[in-house]
Amino acid sequence: MSSNGHKTEANDHKVKQRYLLRLFVTGQTPRSVKSIENLKRVCERYLKGRYELEVIDIYQQPDLATENQIIAAPTLIKKLPLPLRRLLETFESGSRGGRFRLECRLGWER
Repeated sequence: MSSNGHKTEANDHKVKQRYLLRLFVTGQTPRSVKSIENLKRVCERYLKGRYELEVIDIYQQPDLATENQIIAAPTLIKKLPLPLRRLLETFESGSRGGRFRLECRLGWER
């Protein structure tokens, strides 16, 4: 908001910004399932209505893993908004530290 109480264009842009996320996993292993569940929970809590999450099994789609230079899983890629960011983690949502790491590493807005 500006000093006169009106929304500024920059603030309006931040609110509408959408996130395109790709999570690369290795099949239905316990670690993969936990990563998917935790990331969805974090996204619903902090990015509700502003994100699209694509889950990619590198066993089923190895070409996408190669194209995106995936060397370990789970790997999260934030494709939009730019800059592109990568994060290797199981996305624990139970602590403030987990949210802080995601915000800092992926460039999420508060």
